[in-house]
Amino acid sequence: MSVHRELAAALRELEAALRTTDQWRMPRPDPIAFESIEPFCADTMALPQWLRFVFIVRLDALVDAKAPMPAKCEVAPAVEAWLAQSGVAGVERRMLIQAVESIDRLVTEN
Repeated sequence: MSVHRELAAALRELEAALRTTDQWRMPRPDPIAFESIEPFCADTMALPQWLRFVFIVRLDALVDAKAPMPAKCEVAPAVEAWLAQSGVAGVERRMLIQAVESIDRLVTEN
């Protein structure tokens, strides 16, 4: 399986994890929120918003274009930090972390 197909599958797993943990249904951020220069748009979006409206969208575009992977992807530590503060725990917490770790690995190793 190509890395692009693997990444597409991993992105769907992240989407499913966000849905399962009730982190998917949210309003789209205002257009100005996307202009943030902070990592993960931390000053304008909640992390689940960034995952849904920026991270997944950008990587889906990369998959569709069969474009080269970025040099590195280190999103899992930010997700872990956010989860520590958010109250998401147990199986749901592990599901989200594993989904993002999988994406980090696929992008970084290819």
